[in-house]
Amino acid sequence: MSSTLPRVRDRIALPVRSRFSAALRRGLWWGVLSLTGGVERRGRLPRGGCVVVANHSSHADTAALLAALDARHTPAIGAAADYWFASPWRRRICRRLAAGFPVRRSGGGMDDLLTMADELRAGRAVVLFPEGTRGRDGELGSFHRGALVLAEQAGVPVVPVGIAGTDRLLPKHGRLRSALVRVSIGDPLPPAAGPREARDAVVALHRRTVAEPLRDSATRRRVAAVAASRWGVPLAFLWALAEALSWPLMPELLLGAVCVAVPGAAPRLSLGALAGSLAGGLIALQLASAGVRLPAPLTTDRMRAEVRHELALEGASAVRHQPWNGIPFKVYGAEAGRAGVPAADWLAASAKARGSRTLTVGLGFAALGLLMRRHRRHYGRYLVLLGGGFTAGLSLIVAGWG
Repeated sequence: MSSTLPRVRDRIALPVRSRFSAALRRGLWWGVLSLTGGVERRGRLPRGGCVVVANHSSHADTAALLAALDARHTPAIGAAADYWFASPWRRRICRRLAAGFPVRRSGGGMDDLLTMADELRAGRAVVLFPEGTRGRDGELGSFHRGALVLAEQAGVPVVPVGIAGTDRLLPKHGRLRSALVRVSIGDPLPPAAGPREARDAVVALHRRTVAEPLRDSATRRRVAAVAASRWGVPLAFLWALAEALSWPLMPELLLGAVCVAVPGAAPRLSLGALAGSLAGGLIALQLASAGVRLPAPLTTDRMRAEVRHELALEGASAVRHQPWNGIPFKVYGAEAGRAGVPAADWLAASAKARGSRTLTVGLGFAALGLLMRRHRRHYGRYLVLLGGGFTAGLSLIVAGWG
């Protein structure tokens, strides 16, 4: 009889709707943190209810825990009543996006915590920051007893959690920036554990998580070093310029390699590639109008015929088809020169067509790089897949226009 009672109470206190809402919140914050550098977890919460105690250095700690903790525990976050519940809009944000409940910091806070005892017994996880405020420089303050009294009252374990990376992601009074967030879940402590024991466990987890090296690829580090150096933008510019004249490999291939390796450099590398592409296209047009024919490997007569037909119908705006039909940009530049398309019209039309493609591709690969941050050690395999996919796609395009 006693073994089935907790499961019955779990159904009453933690309905499917609550678990579904928790799953949505977890998906939301996992997605947000994935785009800002990634999130990874070590360890799991025990079955049943528990009080989670964690270090606190950033508002992003709440997002990290909601992304890392299992939705089946429907985590509830203790939030400062005088800040997060001081106005209706903050209250709505806290409750809906963080499953927050108010805890008074000056009188009555213990009563607020004890209202969660029944939900803990039913299997819920209650997350508290026992320091009571955000710390600085990674140092943990003293722990208040409230979380431990709540755990003892409800008869559930205390679970220490160490969070690393949030102080770089969103520093106290600082701006949001890219950083990998790591959450380490420790072994449960008994309900009677004291503040010093809980604090020591969180400190140990935090230090171990901070000190744990992020596994990386030597190839990625070398590519990132070049891409982030003063040679990165000139390399992107020259690659795109050469492709617009004769080089058979698209600048998007280069962006696929370097923007994943160093996502923060994606905007300037993409703009460098765009500038090189436009400069190369303009040179190609001028050379072709003067009767110069440059080598154009991996192009076909059918491609050139299609571009001549489009130019005859649409003039310079025909280049808008280039991002979608697979015909190299160099073919459009050369044929536009032979057709006598004005250089100003060509530059304006190609800037619009190439700009939308190059910038979208560069930023898309940057987003992929952020998502792959926790898997950087596989960067070499990624390059193999990128090269293989590019080769297969190029082969299909050339065969289709043969």
